[in-house]
Amino acid sequence: MFYDQILEASNYIQSKVNRKPVIAIVLGSGLGAIVDSLENKEEISYASIPYFPCSNIEGHKDQLVFGNLKGKEIVCMQGRFHYYEGFTMRQLSFPIYVLRQLGVQDLIVTNACGGINESFQPGDLMIIEDYINLLGDNPLIGDNDERLGPRFPDMSQPYNLECIALAKEVAKQLSIPYQTGVYALFNGPCYETAAEIKAYKVLGADAVGMSTVPETIVANYLGMRVLGIACITNMATGISKVKHSHEKVVEVANQSSQQLCQWIQSMIENWK
Repeated sequence: MFYDQILEASNYIQSKVNRKPVIAIVLGSGLGAIVDSLENKEEISYASIPYFPCSNIEGHKDQLVFGNLKGKEIVCMQGRFHYYEGFTMRQLSFPIYVLRQLGVQDLIVTNACGGINESFQPGDLMIIEDYINLLGDNPLIGDNDERLGPRFPDMSQPYNLECIALAKEVAKQLSIPYQTGVYALFNGPCYETAAEIKAYKVLGADAVGMSTVPETIVANYLGMRVLGIACITNMATGISKVKHSHEKVVEVANQSSQQLCQWIQSMIENWK
């Protein structure tokens, strides 16, 4: 049944747009400016796609945007879904299955998150090298369909080393400063406590957020290469001297969006 839902959703999209994207970009809160760079754009609202969830989070527009960028055919998810909205892990990662069915081979995931590493500061961009899943849940739990992927997928390289190398090379060419680190997935929707942040730091986390990991797991399961870039929009609880607000998160993400957009455009131009 799940496989049939994937086919129905992908067939609907193909009936509306005749596109063959090879790269997909998931845009986090306030990081939607990359869409402005696309040529020959076509948009499909999530609400019109069978079985697609819809979000109501500020900074997310809830639409697929197809277009050309630096000679590559890409699709952007302008808006993503979160565990704290009440979706199951399978529901919120459903779009990744559909994108793979459409022919997408590589996935770039972005997010807005909190910094745990005290050498970071708001506005920094961090290449995600690994993740820690703190949810106690996984989008692959349940019956496995071998048409999609293996029962026990490898996660030794959740973020592809070739893609990371390209990101570093392009950042150097453009003189874009960046951090690297481990991203911890927290369920939300409340911001974390100071005691939780101390615990995550001991576990090896450099940043904490409420998204990205489910998409990463499913993309790896489906045989896709994944690159993750996080925007540090605030320092985490106990490190930050001020209280958190989603409005401030979106504001800082918007400020970093132009540089992230430039970085991604150049990466896609050199993508192999």
